[in-house]
Amino acid sequence: MIVTALVDNSRLENRPDLGVERGLSLHISTMGKQLLFDAGSGQTFCDNAARLGIRIQDVDAVAISHRHHDHCNGVRHFIERNTSASVYFRDCENQDYRFKAFGFSSNVGIDKGLLDTMLFDKGLPGKNNSQLNLIQDTTEILPNVFLIININQKYPQPKGNQYLYTESEQGCQHDSFDHELMMVVKEEDGLIVFTGCAHNGVLNMVDTAVTLFPDTRIKAVVGGFHLVGLPVFNSIGGSKEDIREIGKQLLSYPIDKLYTGHCTGMKAFGLLKEVLGDKLEHLPTGRRVEV
Repeated sequence: MIVTALVDNSRLENRPDLGVERGLSLHISTMGKQLLFDAGSGQTFCDNAARLGIRIQDVDAVAISHRHHDHCNGVRHFIERNTSASVYFRDCENQDYRFKAFGFSSNVGIDKGLLDTMLFDKGLPGKNNSQLNLIQDTTEILPNVFLIININQKYPQPKGNQYLYTESEQGCQHDSFDHELMMVVKEEDGLIVFTGCAHNGVLNMVDTAVTLFPDTRIKAVVGGFHLVGLPVFNSIGGSKEDIREIGKQLLSYPIDKLYTGHCTGMKAFGLLKEVLGDKLEHLPTGRRVEV
């Protein structure tokens, strides 16, 4: 498998030509197929793909980890360029998503017109009638590529979740992340787990993969771990010992490598690095790794 970070919060120092944004989009080449995991918040991932020699038109399927704008709003630009790939979201209630802290509130949710656009475009000349897919259970979207919505809750969710809310007809409440999914790719020599932001907890996602695929090596865990507290201050969610403990628990699982960035936060990354050492690597925009 080859994983390329099309967009992340930072970029390779030797690639000033690549755009960055607070978002995530990963291109994955595996078993003769091309996947996109998340699409950032805008067109940046498409522009970067062209500069990295990746053709968006050749992507076979797109998985969106959750309905925060920095992971899904770029889908609008994807479907302008690729009219045949299936795009997968987790099915959930129609609601607003907000960040709230110290009297400040901002919309962090999906562009609600996006799903409407995909629905209303169905049947138009040149459009694939089934490009949008809303999943309600574990789904094998391509051979040995699984989207999983039932995530184990053995460990606490990230403490940074405390600032994230949903608003609907039922009122305002803490986000339960019933819109989040994880992806597992099963290759001949092991699993690769993709986390998005891991709002349900990276440990819970790893534990889910181990439960569903027992006695199987995890070659890599890839994505954000949401260990940041307040992003504007790059603070950590919880204490330093909380973060180190997550690293210690990760060591108890059969994981070869972890590649992260985006919402993990650089302070938390440093604390994890103390525990995980060479197992943990940063995955900025433009980096390509063979797993």
